[in-house]
Amino acid sequence: MAALIAENFRFLSLFFKSKDVMIFNGLVALGTVGSEELFSVVAFNCPCSPARNYIYGLAAIGVPALALFLIGVIWNNHTWNLVAECHKRGTKNFSAAATFLLFGSIMGRASVAPITWSVISLLRGEAYICALSEFVKPSSLDKFPAEYGADVLAKFPCRDVPANLTKFRDEVTRRLRYESQLFGWLLIGIVAVLIFITKCLKHCCSPLSYRQEAYWAQYRSNEDKLFRRTAEVHSRILAAKNVKQFFGFVALDKEEKELVQEFPVEGVQPSPQWNAITGVYIYRENKGFPLYSRLHKWAKGVEGNGPTPEGHELLFLAS
Repeated sequence: MAALIAENFRFLSLFFKSKDVMIFNGLVALGTVGSEELFSVVAFNCPCSPARNYIYGLAAIGVPALALFLIGVIWNNHTWNLVAECHKRGTKNFSAAATFLLFGSIMGRASVAPITWSVISLLRGEAYICALSEFVKPSSLDKFPAEYGADVLAKFPCRDVPANLTKFRDEVTRRLRYESQLFGWLLIGIVAVLIFITKCLKHCCSPLSYRQEAYWAQYRSNEDKLFRRTAEVHSRILAAKNVKQFFGFVALDKEEKELVQEFPVEGVQPSPQWNAITGVYIYRENKGFPLYSRLHKWAKGVEGNGPTPEGHELLFLAS
């Protein structure tokens, strides 16, 4: 049992695997801040009407956050690796902890932008004030005129109130802005604590040394860049050959002619090879030697996905 728990905890390296991830998350957060500011200036316009304020205020915070979350899920390579893995091989090769924490990695990456949006919205306070102004109890306001009710309180965000209610409007606005900003700072604190705990667990539970983990991150980055670059050239040369076969000639520029002459392409890779290098990858070792990716595993001719007597699986997901 202790060994199983130790292996499952090794999955906690899913977040903030490399500086590239942190830089990307930072850029996403900055882009979200700019988008939220633009939205507040251009698009946000509280209806100042009972029963509408609440829906509009929550929608202004929640709907863009939901859209950003879905975009983050779509842009995450893990999402489509998981889809390919389930389609081709199923989840039989992963434990419940692996599956749960893989989903956690996808959700965590996708949550950067919506959390940033929510925090900025709460710190600005406009949407929160719009949503909750009508729910402020008149009895909580000192000497609030009894003839006014929720319909007038709902107009406070638009400043369209009688002159004798100006001081009450300022008090309500100040109170709700305080609550909104408090929730925003609490959200920042909770996220910061979760990130700190995750990074501590990641460094404590990682089966790899710091240098090997850094090397693995560099390898994955270089492999991905070289693969994409080579695939682009390969597909261009293959397309040129097929176009030439159809028309009898192909119109190539100087650079493309040099590529065709330098890199002869005989054919395409069969589907089993594509399937072998596609999907979720768990760090493995074969006879003590690391296998850093599915492509690396395929190149070494290692068969199977699960642990074997000759292939030790360390249960460590690549981010």
